[in-house]
Amino acid sequence: MNEVQFLNLKRLNQQYRDELVSAATRVIDSGWYILGQEVKAFETEFASYCGTRFSLGVGNGLDALTLIFRALIEQGKLSPGDKVGVPSNTFVASVLAISSAGLEPVLIEPNPKTHNLDSTSPGLLNALTEIKALLAVHLYGQLADISNLKKLSDQHHVLLIEDAAQAHGASLKGKRAGSFGIAAGFSFYPGKNLGGLGDGGAVTTSDPVLFELISSLRNYGSAERYKHDYIGVNSRLDEMQAAMLRVKLSYIEQDIANRRKIAKLYRKEIKNPVILTPQVLEESAHVWHLFVIQSEYRQSLQEHLSNLGIATQIHYPCAIAEQPAYSSSNLIAPLAKRLSNSILSLPIDPTLTLEEQKAVIDACNSFKP
Repeated sequence: MNEVQFLNLKRLNQQYRDELVSAATRVIDSGWYILGQEVKAFETEFASYCGTRFSLGVGNGLDALTLIFRALIEQGKLSPGDKVGVPSNTFVASVLAISSAGLEPVLIEPNPKTHNLDSTSPGLLNALTEIKALLAVHLYGQLADISNLKKLSDQHHVLLIEDAAQAHGASLKGKRAGSFGIAAGFSFYPGKNLGGLGDGGAVTTSDPVLFELISSLRNYGSAERYKHDYIGVNSRLDEMQAAMLRVKLSYIEQDIANRRKIAKLYRKEIKNPVILTPQVLEESAHVWHLFVIQSEYRQSLQEHLSNLGIATQIHYPCAIAEQPAYSSSNLIAPLAKRLSNSILSLPIDPTLTLEEQKAVIDACNSFKP
C-alpha cells in the first residue's frame, strides 16, 4: 500500500470536480468577480446552515476574527487595550486577531482532556474579573463548553465570540457552531472541513448593526462607493471561491459523517497504552477537523508511523506563550507548553479507504517505546 497521506486534497476535491468546473465556468462567464451574486448566494446559504441571520464572506479566517474585534470597538462595546480571554493552546491566528485590533490577549489554560475551554476552569474563573470579551475556540472540530461559557459570559457581562475556524457543522442540541456568541469567525483554508480552492473566511452573526458595520469594514470602510465611514480594509471573499464553497457546502454533512466514522473506528481500535485518544463530550458537537492523540513518546511515535508510511502533523508544536512574536509579553501557559510536546494528529481525511484506516490503527498499535 502507498503512503497514507495526512490530507489528500486532490482526491477529496476530485469527488466534486465536474461541479467545481461548472461553478468556475459560471463565474468566468459572468464577467463579475468581486462581491457579486456568488458571494451573496453563499452568504445566504452559509448563514442558513449555521443558523444565523447573516454571514459575510471575507479574505480569510484571521480577517474574520480581526474584523469582529474591530467592529466591536467601533460600536463602543470594546475599547483599545481591553483584555480578551483566549485558550492558551490555540493556533496563533486567534491571538493575532486580538492583538491586531489593539486589544490585549489573556491566555486561559484549557481542559487537558478535551483541549478546549471549560467553564469550570480556575484560569477562566479568575480571568472573568479582568476580561471584557472571551474568544471561545472550538479546537480540532469539537465545540468548547459553549452553553456554559455563554451563561458565564452573560453573568459577568463579557462578550462571547466564537473562533469556529475548525468547527463547520459542529452542533449542540440543534445549534451549530457560529450561532452561540455575538459573532463568529470561520476559515475556508483548503484543509478545513469546508475548504475552498484558495483562501477565504466568513463572519456569522445575528446582530444587524454588527453585520452592517463589518460589511463596511471589509470593503475599505465603505457602504456606499467612494464614501468611507470607517478606516476599513480590503478583505472580501471573491466570486470564484464563493462558487467553489457553494458546491462543497452541499456535501459537508456527508464529509462530516465520514470523519465521524473514521474517528469512531480509531477510538475503538487504537489500544496502545502509551497513546491517549481524544475525549468526546457529544458526537454531534465534534466534526473531527483533526484527530489529535497524546503520547509521552511523541517523537519516537511519529518516527515509527513515518517509517510505516503514515503521515502525521503536530497542531501545534509551539505554544502561543513560546512564540517569538509574543516574547516581550507576560504570557505564561505551562499546560499549553506540555500539550505542545505530546500531541500528534493522525490522518482523518474523509476520503481515507478502510485499508488506509486500518494501516493507521495497526501502525499505532505496533508502536513500542
